[in-house]
Amino acid sequence: MAEPGGKVGIVTGATRGIGRAIAEALADAGVHVAVTSRNQADCEAAAAAITERTGTRALGVACDVRDAASCARLIERAVDEFGRLDILINNAGIGAFAPVAEMSVETWDAVIGTNLDGLFYCTHAALPHLKRAGESWVINIGSLAGKNAFPNGAAYNASKFGLIGFSEALMQEVRYDGVRVSYIMPGSVATEFSHPSGSTDGDWRVQPEDIAQIVMDLLAMPARTLPSRVEVRPSRPPRK
Repeated sequence: MAEPGGKVGIVTGATRGIGRAIAEALADAGVHVAVTSRNQADCEAAAAAITERTGTRALGVACDVRDAASCARLIERAVDEFGRLDILINNAGIGAFAPVAEMSVETWDAVIGTNLDGLFYCTHAALPHLKRAGESWVINIGSLAGKNAFPNGAAYNASKFGLIGFSEALMQEVRYDGVRVSYIMPGSVATEFSHPSGSTDGDWRVQPEDIAQIVMDLLAMPARTLPSRVEVRPSRPPRK
């Protein structure tokens, strides 16, 4: 992608953690960014903080990615505000971990709905605008759990395995429309998601800013090049 300044991006799940770091990195580069999560107050606060820190216009829009109509409204709101769409970062995700025999249908639906259905809903609504942009990106934030299954991870593993299949199929569908599709598969990241107790101690873990840097590196790749899959893991995790 040419210099990103003046481009427009949407980041889902962007009020904290990896999504927030990506939104800030985009704004630092001059990308107007729509920041979304399910809570409008959180979205507005994050957008205001990003605008104040970077001087780049940010928009806070609440969106429940499990709902197709909510995703469509998000895309239209961003395009109405900024006039175009060049970058979609599908980052929203949740995890719930239990044996299949003990997992409720509601829990399964919440994980698949957020991590996989939301991926489709946002992308489906965004594609017409991304194709019109001429040169655009869809970057999906997955996980190494998308290739490494583990006990009690059936819902989360299924959603992240699905993200890989979705991303690779989409990449082949839209590559001749000027839309590049990549997915990033982080390992242990120092976020509240990975550590629900609130502790993110441990310099050995990948930091949200590291994932944001990968996003910016992808956007800087020449138009002839498509790094479709990026795996990232701690370089020196604790020895087992």
